[in-house]
Amino acid sequence: MGEEANGKINALGVQIGVSSTGTRDDYISLTDIARYKSDEPNDVIKNWMRTRSTIEFLGVWEELHNEDFKPVEFERFKSEAGANAFTMSPSKWISTTNAKGIKVKRGRYGGGTYAHVDIAFEFASWISPEFKLYVIKDYQRLKADENSRLSLEWNEKRLFTKINYRIHTDAVKENLVPNIKGKGGKFVYATEADVLNVALFGKTAKQWRDENPGKQGNLRDGATLHQLIVLANLESMNAQLIKEGRSRQERAEYLNAMAREQLSALADNPTVKALEDGEAGGAA
Repeated sequence: MGEEANGKINALGVQIGVSSTGTRDDYISLTDIARYKSDEPNDVIKNWMRTRSTIEFLGVWEELHNEDFKPVEFERFKSEAGANAFTMSPSKWISTTNAKGIKVKRGRYGGGTYAHVDIAFEFASWISPEFKLYVIKDYQRLKADENSRLSLEWNEKRLFTKINYRIHTDAVKENLVPNIKGKGGKFVYATEADVLNVALFGKTAKQWRDENPGKQGNLRDGATLHQLIVLANLESMNAQLIKEGRSRQERAEYLNAMAREQLSALADNPTVKALEDGEAGGAA
């Protein structure tokens, strides 16, 4: 499920655990939902899973989302479901069909049976249609709070790159501009900014404008979080290289290699992905 954070939703006084990855692929505790109906939540879940309609629903969900799902075993369960002798548990379903929509978490705190939100809402509806609505409502509240927090962290990252940019321009001013007479200083700032642009984006600000005549803003406004993080690092490094007296060609080559290395390292970082998904959700 990626890097998880534990959250809670409240439906009619029932505290329900949520394993959140910052995306909509969250898993909600069926064990907690079942407590609305009984003090024996495991029995409630097993009773729900032994019905034919549930097996059919779970099977279709897996076929849509899980390439490793075992359809032959699913068909056998579907043919047996509903019979008096038929029994089903989360562990049996997972181990036999290789399902991923339901998970069993071990542990004294936060343990139990969890299911993808699609499945959890279906289970809540079986418990009580009214209860399901309260579960959905507070889950939406949780996601709104989460998106707000992620959006704040995104904006903080943008602020961080602006602070680094000031360090970068100060280095240019103190070490390069004194060697340029008249209005040339402005040209130095723009050129040094393009050293970073080419290293990271592969093009200058002017090239981007020429390629995107109808777009507002500039090349960096459309940067991903991966790129913003790397840009902040490039600005700090370029400031240091300027102070060391490195030539523009040396710096350009070094910074490009650094950008490629760092973008590769961040490509599969779950925390960065969660932040980017949060930004997308907040902008929707």
